[in-house]
Amino acid sequence: MVTVPGSRIVIVDTAGLYFRAYYGVPATLVNAAGQPVNAVHGLLDMLARLIEQYSPTDLVCAWDDDWRPAWRVDLVPSYKAHRVAEPGEADLNGEEAPDDLSRQVPWIAECLSTAGLCVAGAPGYEADDVAGVVARRAAANGGQAIVVTGDRDLFQLVADGIKVAYVGRGLARQELVDDAWLVAKYGILGEQYVDFATMRGDPSDGLPGVAGIGEKTAAGLLASHGTLDEIISAAEDPASAMPARLRASISQAADYLARARTVVAVADAPLDELDAALRPGRADLARCAELAERHNCRGPMNRLLTALGEVL
Repeated sequence: MVTVPGSRIVIVDTAGLYFRAYYGVPATLVNAAGQPVNAVHGLLDMLARLIEQYSPTDLVCAWDDDWRPAWRVDLVPSYKAHRVAEPGEADLNGEEAPDDLSRQVPWIAECLSTAGLCVAGAPGYEADDVAGVVARRAAANGGQAIVVTGDRDLFQLVADGIKVAYVGRGLARQELVDDAWLVAKYGILGEQYVDFATMRGDPSDGLPGVAGIGEKTAAGLLASHGTLDEIISAAEDPASAMPARLRASISQAADYLARARTVVAVADAPLDELDAALRPGRADLARCAELAERHNCRGPMNRLLTALGEVL
């Protein structure tokens, strides 16, 4: 992927969107064998809408090659531990997930690649890491990147040339997050979000945070001190004006903070150059027609191909 000034790349948190599609589209939508295809149907529709909305020159579907990397678990053992499937349960690469969704994931991957879209993952890394590498490369080369996700942790990517299309309330109610949005919402900048999230914690990811520090307190500490390192230094300085309660909480959590910050931060995943350009002729149209018939998604597949400038 060679990004040039003026290019616009959309980077999709693929798993986040297909989970959203699975729960947002009725499971009564089935294929000829009676198997639900709602996640396939919903994701293709979402991609078509995003392409129509943002008119990107490039698009990357970031993929979870490892949704719970061992190196993150080694740092914080509770990381996503509550999401691990119990023996005998349906699972998605070890993650607890409905059987009807797990079955659709390979179908989704095939539909995306057959339509000519770039699907990118890295062994030992999450889709968030892939999204971060792609977005930062694009911005460094003078392009504009939009990361589509329902995961607030990716707010850390917000910077010059990078915005986050936050779909936590659905695609129709998405919010385009930049530094001004973050200041209005939390009182912090994108470059401070990792420190903010590390202190606040995130129960959905198994990250407890620091006792007694929520969003407002974390934002206030960053406003006063700038970075987590400076906050820790102030907590250890008897002459600082930090309240004793916060001083004690931060000092007691210093080891956790050092480890958790690495877990929260998107990692520099090893990623080859990608060919993510959207141009007619990339899709295997005959195969697309076959998959559309097999998965009962003719409408969404047609809409996606039309958005891509293809004709099925």
